[in-house]
Amino acid sequence: MKVIMIQVKKNILFATTALVSVLLSGLVVSQENKTERSIKQGESYFVSDIENIREEMLAPSYWQQKLTGRPSPILSPSQIQQKNKQLFRNNPHMTDLELFSPNLSRKAIIDKITSISKKSSNPRYYGDGHLLTDENYATYKNNLNIHAITKTVEVTWAIVTRRADMRSFPTNDSVFSTPDDINLDRFQETALFPTEVVVILHQSKDQNWLFVTSYNYSAWVEKKYLATGSKESIFNYKNSANFLVITGDKVHTTFNPYKSSVSEILLEMGVTLPLVDKDKIPSSIGGQNTYTSYVVQLPTRDNNGSLIIEPALIPRNKDVNIGYLEFNRQNIINQSFKFLGERYGWGHSFNARDCTGFVGEIYKSFGILMPRNTGQQATSQQGDNIIFSPSASKDEKIGQIKQLDVGDLIYIPGHVMIYLGQENNQPYIIHDVSGLSYFKENGDYYKSTLNGVSVTPLLPLMLNQESSYLDRVYNLKKIK
Repeated sequence: MKVIMIQVKKNILFATTALVSVLLSGLVVSQENKTERSIKQGESYFVSDIENIREEMLAPSYWQQKLTGRPSPILSPSQIQQKNKQLFRNNPHMTDLELFSPNLSRKAIIDKITSISKKSSNPRYYGDGHLLTDENYATYKNNLNIHAITKTVEVTWAIVTRRADMRSFPTNDSVFSTPDDINLDRFQETALFPTEVVVILHQSKDQNWLFVTSYNYSAWVEKKYLATGSKESIFNYKNSANFLVITGDKVHTTFNPYKSSVSEILLEMGVTLPLVDKDKIPSSIGGQNTYTSYVVQLPTRDNNGSLIIEPALIPRNKDVNIGYLEFNRQNIINQSFKFLGERYGWGHSFNARDCTGFVGEIYKSFGILMPRNTGQQATSQQGDNIIFSPSASKDEKIGQIKQLDVGDLIYIPGHVMIYLGQENNQPYIIHDVSGLSYFKENGDYYKSTLNGVSVTPLLPLMLNQESSYLDRVYNLKKIK
């Protein structure tokens, strides 16, 4: 019996060894095949359906090397500050909240609300394909709570604590132009970022939404993202002389296991946060030593929605800067490429941004403020404008475009682009864009999608088979 058992064990061992050998040989073959299929060192991993684009064009250094001379400021910080003040004085789409009236009439508030919260003249669809009806709109309009607006309203100041959508109506329902296109939520207006100041004008009937005015827009925001406080306390916070600027596309505060209100808070490019005074920095926050981090003052809210300022940490290795970045052309390129590949988000949806948000956040990292929408930016007296008449020829437009400096802005109806420079005598742009179409060299019309921050040549781009981007260019803007 013992001999038989030993023989069985030997057979099992032999079979197991053989199986392992087969598996290992298969693994070797698999690894060899994997090596054969892998990209060789130095080989490009780049595919594009956009003509006249090469991989190296997707690096900021490619465009920066075309600039001559040392980086020099286009505007100084004091000049930027003065131009912002001038913009607030002269532009009807910009609001200096420090000068905002403490009281508004019922009519003024109703006019603001109804200019945003109105039924579309075009059909709108829910994500499941159902058409919005008059009954649906009646429900949304009922929640506007218009009847509760008194003859005179005392406004309230507040500050944003979390990224918050600004909506046409007080609802998170998404609606679309067609049943099968869910990229553009037509109830989405824009977004607010932490530390932005707003004035509260009205509350929805369900008490979950507030109609607010920011420095460049008015719409509905969920109440849970705002903290109220006195005007004096909010602007003392906002006007701090020492502040950190978010210069990356997105940065989060450090995880804090003890306080969720300051833990991993999303901060977007251009957000400014006052720094805690050096002599008041504690040795630890949330159980973590502070010496490897910037210690910022973060706005949070208590259970009643009132403002509380709490210290939070941002690691020193994050893409941030003490004070605004120098406004120069190298930095414009660098900032714009930090968004490269981010998905297009109509009205800052998809936790992203659209074309004007893209431009606005880049310029905000230099301290430069802009109107929210494309038409408002283009028609603004901000900077120097080269406005084309409807009869302007293509050659006239191309001649002016080729004289642009890096970072200048190009406007067509509903879209804005940043000029990058020239390649083979052709202007190139970086922009946050949804569609893509052009005529191929063989004359075929090609239509696809970009739906993200992209580098493209300008001249081949078409809006449709009859009209090009160049046909529709109506303004060039130099911020200087």
